[in-house]
Amino acid sequence: MIDIADLLHVNATFNGLAMVCLALGLAFIRTGRRDLHRAAMIAALAASAAFLVTYLIYHFNSGLARFGGEGVIRPIYFTLLIVHVLLSVAIVPLVPITVFRALAGRFDRHRRIARVTWPLWMTVAVSGILVYVMAIHLYPHSGTLAGAG
Repeated sequence: MIDIADLLHVNATFNGLAMVCLALGLAFIRTGRRDLHRAAMIAALAASAAFLVTYLIYHFNSGLARFGGEGVIRPIYFTLLIVHVLLSVAIVPLVPITVFRALAGRFDRHRRIARVTWPLWMTVAVSGILVYVMAIHLYPHSGTLAGAG
């Protein structure tokens, strides 16, 4: 049985998988391999959807992860987190619109919006991994207040 805390690592895995699939999807379309591009992008979409489900399950049951870093790293982390959250919200409508345009065969319109969607989606995936590594592995919250007895 998986512990709810393990979902943090599962989330990061889904995020990493989405990142790899996005990179492959771009490489495939640039080399004209449309079928492989389609498969990679569908896999990225599935990984991102799985991430969203496990992310929501985790946060509805555990709340938000706390950041334990102090000093100059704190504003760096929170700036990264804010950018990550804002871009995450932005891609929520962009990804389905981009996918639907491709599925409808509207490749001119798909290409136009994909040039915005792809870099934002990739930035969300990469920044999500960075937030995870910083908050969970590099600067975990100790559960005590700094300077407290």
